[in-house]
Amino acid sequence: MDFKSEFKRKIEDFEKIIDRYIPSEEEYPNIIFKAMRYSVFAGGKRIRPILLMSACELFGGDLKKAEPFASAIEMIHTYSLIHDDLPAMDNDDYRRGRLTSHKVFGEDIAILTGDALLHHSMETMANACLEFRGVESIKAMQIISNSSGVYGMLSGQVVDIVSEGKEIDGKTLEYIHRNKTSALISASLKAGASIGGASDKDIEIMGEIGEKIGIAFQIQDDILDVTSTTEILGKPVGSDEKNNKVTYVSMYGLEKSKRDVERLSNEAISMLEVFGEKSEFLLELTKYLIKRSN
Repeated sequence: MDFKSEFKRKIEDFEKIIDRYIPSEEEYPNIIFKAMRYSVFAGGKRIRPILLMSACELFGGDLKKAEPFASAIEMIHTYSLIHDDLPAMDNDDYRRGRLTSHKVFGEDIAILTGDALLHHSMETMANACLEFRGVESIKAMQIISNSSGVYGMLSGQVVDIVSEGKEIDGKTLEYIHRNKTSALISASLKAGASIGGASDKDIEIMGEIGEKIGIAFQIQDDILDVTSTTEILGKPVGSDEKNNKVTYVSMYGLEKSKRDVERLSNEAISMLEVFGEKSEFLLELTKYLIKRSN
């Protein structure tokens, strides 16, 4: 498999898919739809939707049924980035190489844009559940909504914020990583597996794989925050230090961080290999995520 070409194709295909689920800028009030599209189409690797659709494919599912859920999970991810960049949180001016939502549309519209994307994601999934009428779709919506709310991404963000400027232990840092970043990545694989018709056991296995990938992804993010440049990352480096946040690197050091990324990724790869040749793309994607430079 030519992974780079296949990955590029999947990204291009997904751009067309999500475009169908985001309202046109021509609708009224057009500023909110313009702001939604500005952030959704700001670029990015589309990791979560591609993980979801690849997991569905792994279990022989209908990709058409996965499309609204893949779009919804990208909307949720985008809303979280918009809110994360706000002055009240990380106060970042750039994301994916261009001005953040609040710098372009103002803080008020940026907040509402995040809200709009979250609500629209739920509407998108609910419509899909009504259309497909299968327990697999309902379970996928439950997985995604649970992992993005107070038992997942949101709680990770809360603990991250209240921990700023404080000394925290490894358990708290792991909680932040497991929920703020890993939860939605894990949900991508679990939801995709559910839509694909996987057994409950295989859905849980995919969730465990996603959790390992997600934590490794966040540790790698912490590594890049101290070793990369703004030009390469497309966002400010040193943001965590600026906001007095404890990171994996500041707590454990650069070398241990690199070792743990390697360990977690190898564990995820070993678990994926059980699924045989069908998991080839997911295997290569896991390797790419861990070795990425941005």
